[in-house]
Amino acid sequence: MSTELPPYYFRVRDNGAFVFRVTAADRARRIEMEQIAVVNIRNGEIKANGDRALTEGDIEAIETWMEDRIVTLAHRDIDDILRAVDTLNQTTHWAQSRATDEQLDLVTDAMLLAMHDLRTVLVRKKADRVLKTRGMA
Repeated sequence: MSTELPPYYFRVRDNGAFVFRVTAADRARRIEMEQIAVVNIRNGEIKANGDRALTEGDIEAIETWMEDRIVTLAHRDIDDILRAVDTLNQTTHWAQSRATDEQLDLVTDAMLLAMHDLRTVLVRKKADRVLKTRGMA
């Protein structure tokens, strides 16, 4: 573990983060965190905290964090979907090999509707992509 503190700390929240400047206040290495901004990833907005003026270094660090965060969230989205595929496969195996009639009665309608909805969206999106690649849309 490094003994060097990072210059900024980002407290993640929905759609962004609170940004803090981190400093070691004294020889005892007491950590001071001063909130300097609030960022919104969805609209790219960076708001300085209070009447504070952000430095170029602050803005550059925040923009870099925002770019990295967007990439991280995109990877998580794909990972979540791939986990859902695994869950569907496990559910199929469960329904075929271990589920009781009562358990199937509890989940069948909800699963069929959710799968129908998903299939409808996926088929429509795939058709749109095919038409686009053929120059028909």
